Amino acid sequence: MRTAISPLTLVRPKTVKEALARLADDRELIPIAGCTDLYVAMNFGTLTGSRFLDLWPLEPLRKISATDDTLTIGAMATFTDIIKSRHVRKRLPMLVDAARQIGGPQIQNRGTIGGNIANGSPAGDALPVLAVAGVDIVLRSASDERRVKFAEFYTGYRTSVRRTDELIVAVEIPRQHGAQWFRKVGTRAAQAISKIVMAAVRDPAGPRIALGSVAATTVRLLRTEAALARGASMEEAARILESEITPIDDVRSTADYRRTVSANLLRRFWADTSRP
Repeated sequence: MRTAISPLTLVRPKTVKEALARLADDRELIPIAGCTDLYVAMNFGTLTGSRFLDLWPLEPLRKISATDDTLTIGAMATFTDIIKSRHVRKRLPMLVDAARQIGGPQIQNRGTIGGNIANGSPAGDALPVLAVAGVDIVLRSASDERRVKFAEFYTGYRTSVRRTDELIVAVEIPRQHGAQWFRKVGTRAAQAISKIVMAAVRDPAGPRIALGSVAATTVRLLRTEAALARGASMEEAARILESEITPIDDVRSTADYRRTVSANLLRRFWADTSRP
């Protein structure tokens, strides 16, 4: 009996080295991890690929570790792994806050940080956190390894500089300074795609703020950050923020709503992190 998955090919490597060799030999292979988006695409008939490389068994890519200066999260670390990690809770609590609001326990148990990055949805809850944390995305092929700044990774809507022979193997996060802050606005507190998601750090050297669901990619609000750093009023900063984003009307919300809520989140971030 034929099923929806009958035409699909699944390759399951036993090691990271084998996975990279497979990608080098077959550029049509699409890496998959927890498959939380793949099954949705299959259900809606929007799945474009037919040959997949299953990374789920590759335990070395799940490691989370920390040195004095850098927190490293393997690409196959699930959001449950992130929630439970003492290193992440200590170094990047805003990522734990984001992970707790990504779907329900089933999605958190399967969804991975590398998958969230590779999928590149502008509504990806973890992506604003990575944007303000200034992470390096570690890409590896059979022949080399390179690091790409998060700000330079995406080239457009769900597109990036990752080559077809490369895997995202980890993210490297520098030590953060200042209060961290995260908020997601959706139809429910969890198990809902965000209407707006904001992550921010009130670093003494200058605030860093990023938004999701307001443009084709996650947006760092560089002009808003600069305004706050020079002591601009909140109303001026809010006006600048509204000019930095390009939200759209869609089934989840309207552009006007997203602009208004984004400005309100900015006010909340600044007020919350002003408290002793």
